Amino acid sequence: MLNSWVVMPTCLPTVLRRCHACASERFRPNGKFRVNANHKLLDAWLLVLCSACGETAKLTVLERMHVRSVRPELLDRMHDNDPGLAAELLQDPVVRRRNRIALDWGNAWRLDTGGTDHLDREVIDVSVRFAARIPVRPMRLIADGCGLSRSEVERLISEGKLVSAARLSGKLSGDFTFILKR
Repeated sequence: MLNSWVVMPTCLPTVLRRCHACASERFRPNGKFRVNANHKLLDAWLLVLCSACGETAKLTVLERMHVRSVRPELLDRMHDNDPGLAAELLQDPVVRRRNRIALDWGNAWRLDTGGTDHLDREVIDVSVRFAARIPVRPMRLIADGCGLSRSEVERLISEGKLVSAARLSGKLSGDFTFILKR
C-alpha cells in the first residue's frame, strides 16, 4: 500500500539579503505589495521587513511594464496584498535572481504523513509530494516521518533496506518515492 506524505509550507520563508540600514541579513515577508504607476508604466514591489531593525526593503516584481501587458488578475492580487501571490513570487527563480536573494525555509514547513499507522509495517512504500518548492533533505523527512534517527536512516541506506530512485543525500525540492524494508 502506497503511503502519501506531503511537505507543506506553514508560513512564508525568511528572505536572505543584506539590510542597508543595520547589516542584518534576514528579512521577513509580510505579503504586502507596493504598485506605482508612472503614466502608462507600472512598477511593483513585494515589501519585506528587516528582522533586526524593521527597515522596509522592496523586492522588484515588475519594472517599467506597460499597463496593458500586465494581467488584470495579477494586478488585482497585488492591490489585495494576496499572501498566496507573495509565496508564488518568492519561489520564482526569476524574481530571486533579479533581487539577488535566497530563501531560508527553516521552521516554515511541516511534514504531513497522514498518521502513524505505517510505522509498524514490515515494508513501507511512500510517495513524498512537495506542495511548494521547499529544499529539504530527504533523509530528514524519512527520519521525521518514520520516527527514526538520521544515523538509523543512513544505516538502512547502506544496508540496502531503504531504496529510492532519487538521491537521498543532499537536498530535494521535488516529489520522490522510497521503499523502506525493516
